[in-house]
Amino acid sequence: MCGISGFLSATASGRSQFLLAAARSLNHRGPDGHGIWNPEGPIGLAHRRLAIVDLSDAGAQPMSSADGRWVVTFNGEIYNHRQLREQLSDGRSSAWRGHSDTEVLVDAIARFGVVETLRRCNGMFAIAAWDREASELWLARDSTGEKPLYVGWVGGGVAFASELRALRAHRAWAGGVDQEALAWMLTFGYVPAPLSIHPGVFKLPAGCCLALRPGDERRAPTANEFKARLERWWRLDELADSASTPDERMSGIEALDRLDALLDDAVDLRMQADVPVAAMLSGGVDSTLVVSSMVRRAPGSVRTFTVAFDEPGVDEAAHAAAVARSLGTLHEEVRCPAGAALALVDRLPDIYDEPFADPAQIPAVLVSEAIRQQVPVALTGDGGDELFEGYQRHLDAIAWWRVMGRLGVRGRTSVGSTLRRLSDLLPAGSASRASGRLGARLAAEDFDDYYRRVLQFPESAALGLHAARRLGMPSPPAGLVALGARMRFVDQMLGLPEGIHTKLDRASMSAGLELRVPFLDPRIQALSWQLPANSHAGAGTGKLWLRRLLARRMPGGVAKRRKQGFDVPIGEWLRGPLRPWAMELLSEKGDFLPSRTHVEQVWAAHLVGRRDATYAMWAVLSYLAWARRHG
Repeated sequence: MCGISGFLSATASGRSQFLLAAARSLNHRGPDGHGIWNPEGPIGLAHRRLAIVDLSDAGAQPMSSADGRWVVTFNGEIYNHRQLREQLSDGRSSAWRGHSDTEVLVDAIARFGVVETLRRCNGMFAIAAWDREASELWLARDSTGEKPLYVGWVGGGVAFASELRALRAHRAWAGGVDQEALAWMLTFGYVPAPLSIHPGVFKLPAGCCLALRPGDERRAPTANEFKARLERWWRLDELADSASTPDERMSGIEALDRLDALLDDAVDLRMQADVPVAAMLSGGVDSTLVVSSMVRRAPGSVRTFTVAFDEPGVDEAAHAAAVARSLGTLHEEVRCPAGAALALVDRLPDIYDEPFADPAQIPAVLVSEAIRQQVPVALTGDGGDELFEGYQRHLDAIAWWRVMGRLGVRGRTSVGSTLRRLSDLLPAGSASRASGRLGARLAAEDFDDYYRRVLQFPESAALGLHAARRLGMPSPPAGLVALGARMRFVDQMLGLPEGIHTKLDRASMSAGLELRVPFLDPRIQALSWQLPANSHAGAGTGKLWLRRLLARRMPGGVAKRRKQGFDVPIGEWLRGPLRPWAMELLSEKGDFLPSRTHVEQVWAAHLVGRRDATYAMWAVLSYLAWARRHG
């Protein structure tokens, strides 16, 4: 795991200074070493190293291919590098220099080309590869967007890096705020690719690559021009299309056997390292399954960590300890006092570097910092909810619509209007809020309208699909009609790369910790779409396939546990200990917000309990805190 940066320009003037400054700004992502490749010519590459595989100098970057044609700097891990090495060894004329995955990656590019190599890789990555023969720069991001990559037109050249802070290190940096990106951020809580918060700077979308040549640096493209230049080497719509024609020949037992074997192999690949590897264990279904696979491979020696919080809504320490005892792991509980989360708030704009507003970012940072004191690599159970329909909002939406669909549009509209009028007549309080919410639900014309009204915007299927069209992302295949499948598509296309992965990448990398996510092995993701669309949730329970697998491995109550969100009580904190911080941000002068009056009205309603505006206000305040630092 590392931090990468580089600069494509017509002249080398000022490039060395930028590469040094950019690499220095990414020290936290790679505390074990650095390298710069800056020959005479149009390109320079820089790298910060977190040494995980091949700790020797043979694993240092930037790295050239054996034939000298390609030079690569990359951030991430290629988990199947040993299998690729065997393929490349056939007919190879020179000896391998070491056993790093970087050497395999750059030589695979030399043998197969960039796009074919990406399709052969099982891993997480952001890659910059320079073709010295063709004078062409390739930038690429992994299929689900685990690793970030920004590219921007700065100071007469094209700069790229793992984080925006590296681009800001250029002496010609102008800054500014892209208003379309800000609008999406205030809607979703994050800036979706290909936009970034800064004009003229873009995020490479998940599953995409971009080829640049000398001369491309002369003019910054518009967002539409940038989107038009992208090549999708991986497409979620093609993968999800298999949901339209699932493999009906595969029985339930066969599917479970296949999932069982794939998870074991995915975990095995992600345990390969030359440093200690541990796991985050919450005691929930997903992390318990990952740890159970680890124990199968290394019984009696698996280390697990749980961070215990004073806040009862996020403390899962007791559940995790019970699972650890059952599995026989070397378990450690790290307690974070109540004040630790509050003290972290001022650091978030620097950790996340771009406006980001998921309250779970706070415990994510605290967990990462605690684990990094013990080990440099940890496996997590993330991705299970997105692949196997595990969020409670999915279940609630389907259950509500199953009832409301029977009323018809006219009946729903009539009852909904009455309830909303009633909410205006009732005194401010829980009864008024409940009546208004129920009225909004019943007034929906169709399922997409209902889903948009009742659920928070980041998870809205209707808004998510609208955003995807605006942002140039693939649309779901026509045969994808099951409600749960459509929601999973939005989760994997939008929320997973720019929400979940942004939260985890910045939190872990701020502490120099590498997180690995077995559920996002491409083979498991493919299997999740091949299962019957209506088999993922039922009877008020999601992730049925994962629960069945866990019940097979650990008979008992763990498989029946209801999902507990990894969250903190931000809403209450904003009315209490964080109120002075919020008031100070909201009182600052400046044109930071599109509608200050509206924000002030929402804030006032939240303070007196007339409205729960936790997520809306956290998005606004996160942006204001970022703007104070970087805007």
